[in-house]
Amino acid sequence: MRLLSLLFTLVTSVLSLSASGTHHVVGAERCQTMDGFGASDAWSFWQIGTWDEPVRQTVADWLFSLEEDERGKPKGIGLSIWRFNAGSGSASQGDSSMINRDTRTESFGAQTGQRQFLRMAKERGVPTFIAFYNTPPVHLTQNGLGTNTGRDGTFNLRDDAYGDYAACMADMVEQAEREDGIRFSYLCPVNEPDGHWNWIGPKQEGTPATNREIARITRALSSEFVRRGISTKILVNESSDYRCMYSTHQTDWRRGYAIQSFWNPDSSATYLGDLTNVPRLIAGHSYWTNTPVLTESDAMYEKEGLYAYRKILADTLARYGTDFWMTELCIMGNDEEIHGGGGFDFSMEVALYVARVIHYDITVAKAKSWQWWRAAGGDYKDGLMRMYRRGERMRDGKNMRVAKENMVVDSKLMWTLGNYSRFVRPGAVRLSVSDDTDAKGVMVSAYHNTDGTVAVVAINYSSDDKPFTLELVKSLGVKKRYVKAYRTSDATGENLKPVPVGNVLPKRSVTTFVYGKADVR
Repeated sequence: MRLLSLLFTLVTSVLSLSASGTHHVVGAERCQTMDGFGASDAWSFWQIGTWDEPVRQTVADWLFSLEEDERGKPKGIGLSIWRFNAGSGSASQGDSSMINRDTRTESFGAQTGQRQFLRMAKERGVPTFIAFYNTPPVHLTQNGLGTNTGRDGTFNLRDDAYGDYAACMADMVEQAEREDGIRFSYLCPVNEPDGHWNWIGPKQEGTPATNREIARITRALSSEFVRRGISTKILVNESSDYRCMYSTHQTDWRRGYAIQSFWNPDSSATYLGDLTNVPRLIAGHSYWTNTPVLTESDAMYEKEGLYAYRKILADTLARYGTDFWMTELCIMGNDEEIHGGGGFDFSMEVALYVARVIHYDITVAKAKSWQWWRAAGGDYKDGLMRMYRRGERMRDGKNMRVAKENMVVDSKLMWTLGNYSRFVRPGAVRLSVSDDTDAKGVMVSAYHNTDGTVAVVAINYSSDDKPFTLELVKSLGVKKRYVKAYRTSDATGENLKPVPVGNVLPKRSVTTFVYGKADVR
């Protein structure tokens, strides 16, 4: 009788879970193939790369390691993409560069710290390296600067220097392979060329560019790579806002409609589909597009906000047969739900917000890669970790103290990105999931890795524990008894922590379940 009572309780519990919408079925429908997760070295690794060896090793392990400690806890988040900010030489101009000191760059030969981390990433098995330029080298720009100050909304490159810029980029690629053993898989010659602000100093390097100018430099670079036998692919165009990719946003037609301009053969002046070293792939940034968070009952659900911008983007990409990478995001002023970008935040508040964006970028916009802006930052919500220079004031609990040494502190955001990057490996195929999205509750996505494992990432955005069950279709070939779970949450020490597999998602948490055909190691 007691056994029957327990069985009745179990069955009732499962039926209750299904009725409340917390039972998720991982199906066999195959969606996009994932190319990896990453971050960039911009503005910080020229410093961190020259700091003491123990600091460098800790940072490299946090970012790139796939190893576990003796308790089975991952040592790092296992990024599979490292994005290298190629230099323009603005740092050599000093204050006359009209750019803040920390965001200036040296030319490649002098990028000692950044090159150190290229090598450390390779040592830890990172397979994909991307180089990107914010501006052409300063000696080739129209105003002699790495910022667009004093100019209009066109490319800050001398008209007679397109070939020279292509040669400089090819030289950098060859030097990196010759001296550092780094083969760049991709290079992007422009970054956010459609930003309406036109990259006017003194904040940072940058230049606008029209679609015709982007096509021109891409063709010049393509020819130079072919002539030298360089296998690096060319990536375009790092759009600043999804709305610039399929329409115009705070600019005109010359710097909008990127997808149509580069991938529609009818756009003869800008079409890039005939270049063999330009993959049918476009890169864009999800800045400014993460609000408002609307539900299907809202009148504007299909036209604006977190879901709509991504759905329109995905539909446009499909129309022109183009793949998509999300290559930059940090928190901006309109991310009011987490109080905007000012001030670094170590907590799950920012981590959960970003996890929701990752989920929508992958499941709605169908991004094949997802990359955070910079791996380490200062007192702003733009780094996976917080860097402190010797003598800088830092908060220690409720007190303030002065950093005695150069140091870096991890965050919940970093480990939450690891719930994806550590377990969803390059080549993984995203699988369909029933009832996959509740923007303020539970969001679930699933991935079939090339080693046969299935990784399921479950976000509980809410402030309540949520009953939760998973069902995987038999055709995936994995065994439910062979599963491990790793959680990042508000709880102290829960940073990709191995946890027992249960039927509840704790509040404000991200949990990755890894299923195998045999014991998952």
